[in-house]
Amino acid sequence: MTEERPGVTEVVDSVLGALADPTRRQLLDVLAAQGEATATTLAERLPVSRQAVVKHLAVLDAAGLVSGGRVGREVRYAVRPAALDTTARWMASLTAYWDRRLANIKRVAEAAERDSSSTRPE
Repeated sequence: MTEERPGVTEVVDSVLGALADPTRRQLLDVLAAQGEATATTLAERLPVSRQAVVKHLAVLDAAGLVSGGRVGREVRYAVRPAALDTTARWMASLTAYWDRRLANIKRVAEAAERDSSSTRPE
């Protein structure tokens, strides 16, 4: 259906799994808007505990969607767009594939309609 480079399937699977949770999507939204933040700061913006935020960040990190860097005693998290870009490209190629298939179906249906109207007795 779509041609994929080695490793793309794993990246896409990991990203889609991580994004399946609404709290993780919220975390990404906050990080994208803020630039970077600590788990404590993120927990203040969401209706979950700091420990829950840390667990969600670990899933996002494993999927390649965020990274944490130590600044003094804090760990600051930021969005890493590469995995999301890979997933978006995969989705775009899937969309293009279905657009081509639907265009073919439309052409066949229109040709069949023309053929049937030209062979109908008047």
